[in-house]
Amino acid sequence: MIPKLHYISQGNSPKEHIENIQKACSAGAELVELRLQNVSEKKYLKLATEAREITSYFQTRLLINNDYKIAKQVKADGVHISKTTVCPIEARKYLYTWQIIGASANTLKNCELLLEKQVDYISLSPFKALETSDIKVLGLNGLTAIIEALKTETPILCAGGIATKDIASILETGVAGIRISSGITQDFDLMRTFNNLLSASSTDEKRHTFE
Repeated sequence: MIPKLHYISQGNSPKEHIENIQKACSAGAELVELRLQNVSEKKYLKLATEAREITSYFQTRLLINNDYKIAKQVKADGVHISKTTVCPIEARKYLYTWQIIGASANTLKNCELLLEKQVDYISLSPFKALETSDIKVLGLNGLTAIIEALKTETPILCAGGIATKDIASILETGVAGIRISSGITQDFDLMRTFNNLLSASSTDEKRHTFE
């Protein structure tokens, strides 16, 4: 079962990414994703090893962004693919059988292609407009339309500018969980708030099941 809350690492330097992963784990993260850009393979491996040591200590799951070879080397729990140049099928051949593969999508067609490639979860984004992205914003209507069309048991997550006030309405779309970066990096105390809001939805689901 995939945790409902994923923390995506953020920082002004690679060192800060690792420090923030430590803070996220201390704050109760069940899963963190090391997401580094513009670093050498050697440096990425070193930092991924550090992230693995931290997450192992806290018994937190670790995903590596895009680099599935490093994910295998450090025995991370899996890889999150955000680049269309990385093929889930190739990653699956390379990884250990117990490692998971998640991937980002923005359209129904993206999702259908990823399901054909048997990913373990799909992350739809962005939920809200982001300064760093010019990709079409999905919003609640976009999420609902894609999830209803897919009719899949594969978990669909959501990412991109999510705040605590958005959780209840996002979960009503059928989304299984959320992936957050800056929303938690700016205040790691919010980790508990997000977890509580997501757990409350689990309680509601169980209550509904037994009634």
